[in-house]
Amino acid sequence: MNQHSVNSWKQDLPAGLVVFLVALPLCLGIALASGAPLFAGIIAGIVGGIVVGTLSGSEVSVSGPAAGLAVIVAAGIGTMGSYPAFAAAVAVSGLIQLIFGFAGGGRIGDYVPNSVIKGMLAAIGIVIVLKQIPHALGRDDDFEGDLDFLEKAGNNTFTDIVKAVMSSNGEAVLIAGLSILVLLAWDRKPVKGSKLAQWLPGPLVVVALGIILNETFRALLPNFYLRAEDGHLVSLPVASSFLEFSRQFVAPDFSVLNHPKTYMMALTIAIVGSIESLLSVEAADKIDPQRRISDTDRELKAQGVGNFASGMLGGLPVTSVIVRTSANVYAGGQTRISTIFHGVLMLAAVFAIPSILNKVPLASLAAILIMIGYKLASPKLFRDMRAAGTDQLVPFLVTVIAIVFTDLLKGVAAGLVCGIFFILRSNHHYAISLVSDGHDHLMRFNKDVTFVNKTELKTKLREIPDGARLIIEGSRAGYIDKDIYDVIADFESGAAAREIKIEYKHFFEKSRGIKPIRAAA
Repeated sequence: MNQHSVNSWKQDLPAGLVVFLVALPLCLGIALASGAPLFAGIIAGIVGGIVVGTLSGSEVSVSGPAAGLAVIVAAGIGTMGSYPAFAAAVAVSGLIQLIFGFAGGGRIGDYVPNSVIKGMLAAIGIVIVLKQIPHALGRDDDFEGDLDFLEKAGNNTFTDIVKAVMSSNGEAVLIAGLSILVLLAWDRKPVKGSKLAQWLPGPLVVVALGIILNETFRALLPNFYLRAEDGHLVSLPVASSFLEFSRQFVAPDFSVLNHPKTYMMALTIAIVGSIESLLSVEAADKIDPQRRISDTDRELKAQGVGNFASGMLGGLPVTSVIVRTSANVYAGGQTRISTIFHGVLMLAAVFAIPSILNKVPLASLAAILIMIGYKLASPKLFRDMRAAGTDQLVPFLVTVIAIVFTDLLKGVAAGLVCGIFFILRSNHHYAISLVSDGHDHLMRFNKDVTFVNKTELKTKLREIPDGARLIIEGSRAGYIDKDIYDVIADFESGAAAREIKIEYKHFFEKSRGIKPIRAAA
């Protein structure tokens, strides 16, 4: 094993531990919000780590159950009639994703502008901070990992924060506050560069500190500690034997394969899950310190295998998830070893030490997520986007605002529409140039021109005066749309009456087989 591999392992194993600590309550919370068995979220987390992590097209992406699918899962269980029936649909969705992958569906993510991807990262960071503030203050009514602005109980992100402030829990505030101080110290020199920080990640210290503080409060101050019955601690199902542990797996009900609704549900899961995975992988490439380019078709195939396996074991749908991916990158994860290790840890921990994990305060985990959210939405990112210009800043801000006030997919869609508008605007303004020297005019097509450039073309043709000589030159355009030829033909048909002489250079051969409409001489 070379030195590079040794260094990667030294960073990947602690990073995998951090991802495990972040992922565990998220898996449970998403299962709870979906109306599924709690262990179904754990199964999806294990499969996402071990199976998808091994096959993934990304070195740093982390997969597992996604909050964005919680509503679909809840509705799907009702539609299918039972959770075993829904698990069968999850398995089928994996086969559909495999088809997407072999058909080259991974390219879809390449059509999302960078400004939108960066906006998505910043928005997720902001949402994480906002959503974790109530948990840091001891209000744990909402499930871990919820990223939607509107909540089931009729609250929203901001009203939840207000209520948390009004009913803050001193124990949680103390644990969360000290945890944030520890994490800040771990990011500062000399701690950050020490061997201690390399082998003992800050989040693990925070989790241990939270357990020690809360157990100390329980022993010394009976009325001042965080209680499991009030929902303030991790709540992992505890099996007393291997037999009881194995019974938590749910066998899918394949009798529903005769019903069309099964395939509609599977297609819905496959499409939404694939979009979320591709967006997450694009985001992972942006924050990967090595800036590696992921194989998105391979990622879809990996997600397909993962969903098939998860469904067969009775787990929730699996997607690549930004929150866990971010935790992996910021914890120093270099290769897929960290992702796989987090899945192995989850499998071992839920069987061997669930009672210890159930002592972890959610306030400690909230502190970890708040720091991750801050790094995702750092002020430097906003400054960089502002310096990049209006065409980058506006889609970025639209994406941020839309995600914060709706959800991930709606926000990305809004940012994408805005980004397309600026692309069309840029193309509209710079595709055609017109220069004049007395009666001589040169119209040059600077790049490919299509129907979207018709307005600009007509505007410039209106500037040509009677008796002019016009040269239309297209050497810089790789393609000229038939609509453009039609506009030129219409102009040429009236040119003789206005004594306008037109010459063409490198123009008609750009039609690529489309016979241009030319006016009679």
